[in-house]
Formats: sequence, structure tokens, C-alpha cells
Amino acid sequence: MSEESESRLGEGKHGVQSLEIGMGILRAMVNGQRSMMLKDIAAAAEMPPSKAHRYLVSLIRAGLVDQDPMTSRYDLGPFALNIGLVAIDRLDRIRLGLTAIAGLRDEINETTALAVWGESGPIIVRWERPRRPITVNVVTGTALDPLTSASGRVFSAWLPKETINRLIDRRLKGGDLPPELQTRAEVDALLTKVRADGYAGVSGYHLVPGVEALAAPVFNFKGEITLAMLVVGVQGMFDMDPNGKVVGAMKKTAAELSLRLGYSPAE
Repeated sequence: MSEESESRLGEGKHGVQSLEIGMGILRAMVNGQRSMMLKDIAAAAEMPPSKAHRYLVSLIRAGLVDQDPMTSRYDLGPFALNIGLVAIDRLDRIRLGLTAIAGLRDEINETTALAVWGESGPIIVRWERPRRPITVNVVTGTALDPLTSASGRVFSAWLPKETINRLIDRRLKGGDLPPELQTRAEVDALLTKVRADGYAGVSGYHLVPGVEALAAPVFNFKGEITLAMLVVGVQGMFDMDPNGKVVGAMKKTAAELSLRLGYSPAE
């Protein structure tokens, strides 16, 4: 049966057989755990070398496979490596983040939370309650403001300008920002300070009086902000000191999580 016939038979509700064969070759290369010769790939994928070679040519064009011109050995290509790194980032960041905020909660005995970026601001994905009689509860799924919340300021400070500028302009036109954030220059100055400090703090949040919050950025392997780590407390009972235990522990925990996600501080 020709390769074209195999593809036609495999199309439809059962999928595309030629794609599955190509994935079989990639799987054989992954399991090989090293660069491989054509004959070894063909043997592992259980197909003739001539057929394996045709698929390898297409996989090379797609960036999924690379061939060393000196040794003629095949290995995973740049796009395959990128897929793996992105998969790690998407699958592991929340799981690792939940462990991190639980450990931070135990260390400082304050409410901790984890936020991701949504369409118009941060969204709380999980929080941990401290062991103290008076606490601030954080509701999972809560959408936070990009300029008046600690996590929003962290994301706004480190997200690409093309992502955040239009949202900031819309918030400035809304007319409901605190007095110190009425112009673009004031917003830019605030975000510059957040980047310099390495974290953001909000005291007496104007929409929820009596709440104080801190947030620190968590970066991924590409040097991009991927999460915000929060600590929330009751105003007057919460340590907001930049040199205090809470800020120090939060920044340290966020930095350690960034390293686990592949971030290089040199970037």
C-alpha cells in the first residue's frame, strides 16, 4: 500500500495515520535518549529505513528533527524542544505554585495566593488560609484590577508593553482610579518603582478598605512573568516593611519558584 493510500485511509474520524506514523518516529527518538542513525530509528519505529527517511525529511522541515551534517545522526529539533519547554511551563507552573504558596503560608502565617493573567487582569487560582483567628479570605476565580491590586501592578510592570498599554489607557479613562494614579506619567512611575523594588504593595485598597496586599513576580524559562505570588492581610496587623519578614519570604519564595520553572536571573 502506498504512503498516500495510508494517509487517506487514516483520515476522518479515526485521525490521520501518516501523522501518527511521524509521531511514532519522534517517540522512537525520544526513547532512544540520544542522537540516532537512520537504521536505528527505523528499527525502533518498526519500518523500513526508506520509509523512515521520507518521514524524517518532513520532520526536519517542520523543525521537529535535526540532522548533524558531520555524523548524519538525527536528533530532536528546535521546535520539538520548544514544545517540551512550553508543555513544562503550562503543566507544572500551577502545581509547583500551589506547593510554593502553601510553604510560604506555613513560614509567615498569612493568607497567600497565586494569580495568573486573564484577559483584563490577574485571576486568583488558589489561596491558602493561615492559622490565625483574623484573616482575609480570597475567593478563587476573583478577577483583580491591573493597577490598584498588588498582583495587577506586578503583572503590569513586567508584561510586554503591547499587552498592557491599551488596558492601562482604558483604566485611566474609566475615572475610578485613586488620586495618585490619574495620569499616564504617574502610572509609569509606579510601575518603574515596582520593577526596581522587585515586588508591589497595596495598603488600604480603595475598593476594599482595610486590606493590605503584597505581590511578587514569578518568571518562566523564557524570562516572562507567568504567575504572581500574593500575601494578603488586615491593615494594621500586617507587616508591609520592605525589609521585613513577610516581604523577604515572599520574594525569596517567588525567586525559588522562578528557578524551578527554568528562569535564569541573568536574563
